[in-house]
Amino acid sequence: MWGRNVYDSISKFLQFQLTVNIVAVIVAFTGACITQDSPLKAVQMLWVNLIMDTFASLALATEPPTEALLLRKPYGRNKPLISRTMMKNILGHAVYQLTLIFTLLFVGEKLGQARRSAGL
Repeated sequence: MWGRNVYDSISKFLQFQLTVNIVAVIVAFTGACITQDSPLKAVQMLWVNLIMDTFASLALATEPPTEALLLRKPYGRNKPLISRTMMKNILGHAVYQLTLIFTLLFVGEKLGQARRSAGL
């Protein structure tokens, strides 16, 4: 029961961390290429990683095992840690986050001006 709980926690942590880091790298690289200045400075990237690592590890390390874990079949020795479903989730969440961040980065000022001119 504890082994399956640890495996699930590691999988969730990896999925979360890979999504956050993929998004951060793409935002920093693309922002630097397009605007000639990175939207995230080095110290800001370190803070993002520190905060994300801390909260993710706390959230996943405190999840207690349940009896329901014993009802499913165990994972095989050759099963990859990052499954196809996890990869789809990582890429899907990354695309969603990138869409939101790039909208705010490149169109956010125009949206704010339009909102102020409309009196909202």
